[in-house]
Amino acid sequence: MLVRLIREVVDEARDGSPAPTDAATIAARVVARLDRLVAPHPVPAINATGVILHTNLGRAPLGSAIRSAMEDAAGYTDLEISRMTGKRASRTEAIAAQLRPLLGAEAAMVVGNNAAAILLTLAGLAADKQVLTSRGEAVEIGDGFRILDIARQARARIVEVGATNRTSVEDYVGAVTERTAAILHVHRSNFSVVGFADSVPIQRLSLVARRHGLRLIVDNGSGAMVDTERFGIAHEPTPAEALAGGADVVTFSTDKLLGGPQGGVIAGKREVVSKLARLPLARALRPDKTILAGLHATLAHYLEGKPERMPVIAMLALTPEVLQKRASMVAERLRSAGIVVQIMDTEATVGGGSLPGQTLPSVALALATQQPAEALSRCLRMQEPPVIGRIERGRVLLDLRTVSEEQLPLLAASVLAATTSGTLPTTSTL
Repeated sequence: MLVRLIREVVDEARDGSPAPTDAATIAARVVARLDRLVAPHPVPAINATGVILHTNLGRAPLGSAIRSAMEDAAGYTDLEISRMTGKRASRTEAIAAQLRPLLGAEAAMVVGNNAAAILLTLAGLAADKQVLTSRGEAVEIGDGFRILDIARQARARIVEVGATNRTSVEDYVGAVTERTAAILHVHRSNFSVVGFADSVPIQRLSLVARRHGLRLIVDNGSGAMVDTERFGIAHEPTPAEALAGGADVVTFSTDKLLGGPQGGVIAGKREVVSKLARLPLARALRPDKTILAGLHATLAHYLEGKPERMPVIAMLALTPEVLQKRASMVAERLRSAGIVVQIMDTEATVGGGSLPGQTLPSVALALATQQPAEALSRCLRMQEPPVIGRIERGRVLLDLRTVSEEQLPLLAASVLAATTSGTLPTTSTL
């Protein structure tokens, strides 16, 4: 291994310079390369962006009980063994038992993420068949991946109906052929269509599906389990509502508004879920034991009626008064060190492909800087722990809605450390 690293260093030219030839330089660069390779990744970061479900920062942060459950599951577990009989058992039945009463579903299963859930569902119900989808729901789910691409991988053919802004029942009915297997309703969770727009609700799609012998698949996406209106924002459709509306199967993510580790749920009619669970593809998409342990702990919070134990729900519920108190505490610490900081009202967002256009009142710390805001932002990212803020109107803002109370001292420490770089001025330097 060391020989390969040495060869890489020798073969590389950095910044237009020739590769190093003296032994001391080569050794130093090899050591630096090795240090980077063995350094922990990813490392804990402070999310001060104001985006609660920040995909680049790992989406939903996990609470202590969830983290503890995942750590406990890192060793040997009873993952696939019945302690009663000593024989092999299902790895997901414990979670399915939780999901059934929570969602009102006959059956449920867990896979790696929601894209995997859609892939498996389309492969099992519509391979070599047609699936009707509103043209306004043929969405891109992120990083260039689109519903059409996933359907193609599942050997299902998406037939777009209606217009981008308006789709009617007649559009679906008129597109049904002998090759049509299902209707796919995709919740537009990461964008909104306003103005002259209309779509067909799940209840009416269910009637169309039953009348023509089709399956109704609903991609819920965000996996909300609570009424988001309680936080002063719009209502986010829930998987339970989709099933109550007549969906044969609903899929959703577990690391968005649900607040758990990354995963995807398929829930609905027993005959459908059982069929999907038997597909060879299901084994390729199954989650590992630590994910299952974390998801089980997540769902336990809902079953106990204590969703606020999830950091995501706690962040949604924060009041401006609490945020002001936290901001004052951190600002006082920074000002005592001579750092120029302003407390300002701002707006946070849910993020993670959930509730587009909806904002929550928040409070941020605005940092003064003698250099471009990008330089300060980079300096904060290089601290331990890294602080990820946002830039507005040439200022770096640290939004406290996405910073936990336990992280406030760490936030202050990272900002103070930035003063040593000269990027962040003090009152003595202004």
